[in-house]
Amino acid sequence: MTLAVVLATCLIVPSVLHDLSFPEGAAMTSHQPVVLTPRLARVFARGREFLGVEAPIMCGAMTWISESSLVSLMSNLGGFGCLAAGNMPPDLFEAEVKRTQELTERPFAANLITIAPNYLAHLEILCSASLSHITFAGSIPRRTEVDLAKRSGAKVLCFASNPSIARRMIDYGADGLILEGSEAGGHIGHVSTSVLVQDVLFEFGEQVPIFVAGGIATGRMIGHLGLMGAAGAQLGTRFVVAEECLAHQAFKDTFIKARSREAIATPQYSSKLPVVAVRALNNPAMDRFGELQLDLLKKLEAGELNRQEAQYEVEAYWVGSLREGAVDGNVEKGSLMAGQSVGLVTRTQPLRDILQELVDDADRALGDAEARMAGRPVGS
Repeated sequence: MTLAVVLATCLIVPSVLHDLSFPEGAAMTSHQPVVLTPRLARVFARGREFLGVEAPIMCGAMTWISESSLVSLMSNLGGFGCLAAGNMPPDLFEAEVKRTQELTERPFAANLITIAPNYLAHLEILCSASLSHITFAGSIPRRTEVDLAKRSGAKVLCFASNPSIARRMIDYGADGLILEGSEAGGHIGHVSTSVLVQDVLFEFGEQVPIFVAGGIATGRMIGHLGLMGAAGAQLGTRFVVAEECLAHQAFKDTFIKARSREAIATPQYSSKLPVVAVRALNNPAMDRFGELQLDLLKKLEAGELNRQEAQYEVEAYWVGSLREGAVDGNVEKGSLMAGQSVGLVTRTQPLRDILQELVDDADRALGDAEARMAGRPVGS
């Protein structure tokens, strides 16, 4: 089995995250949901209805970050939170789902990793919890698993990295799709957001709601994606620097100082050890990953371990390294997974302020487009 996203299968342990304190000086966020203008609401009507939210802006499931407090707050503010299931022990995952439900009455999703050992137990927990939305990630879910999720009453979202996967997921009964381009942080695919928009959004956007992710950090981009047919957008890097996010302040500060070109993708040194590229800020942790690959290749050639064991070592490295960066704040030794949109992140803000800014700028983009179409000066 190729452990394409095993980093995501070893995600959050609630007992760890709930012991973490909010960053010093973090403001208490108002739970007043953001409100869309009539024209913005019209453009994103499909995504709003599908997610059951005011603003179809999704906070992607992020390692060590997308836990119940951030997910519930995102939903309470009118956006859409996504809980990271990973390979959490089933009892802890069930507790995390219940905690999120206690913190919000609004819709949210849980992101299931189909190759995680606890995947089927997680799916059963979500179906019993009557979650409004279930997202399948990691690899292609079976048709029977999509059916099981749908029979629980949940709307099903699946990732689609090319047209053939999109077509298969729709055939399996997926209610919506998420496109994530290679500009994103963490484990990434091979195709950029701009190409996926043309290859998948334009091709299948009339059949099911499609949400676009990868390299998105501004409301202006979200507004233009809406004009191109997107039902909404998913962001990650921008929400890491929210004041209420549990990531270490040193981790956030590194994001704020970084430039887009510093978020690089890891190389694969040999086809003998297939690894999924990881996008992160360049630091010693990235160099050590290269050294780890070379060491594992030597062990493979010597017969000291098999390929699956080597791949597990790769992903285990990222799990520990990311925790060291995001939770412990060791920005030299820990992984700093970030999308290329990190260059557009300039300050920490309350989560509501980030959402409001995204909504305001998206509406401004629509107004500018209307002006151009009418031959009026932009901003008029």
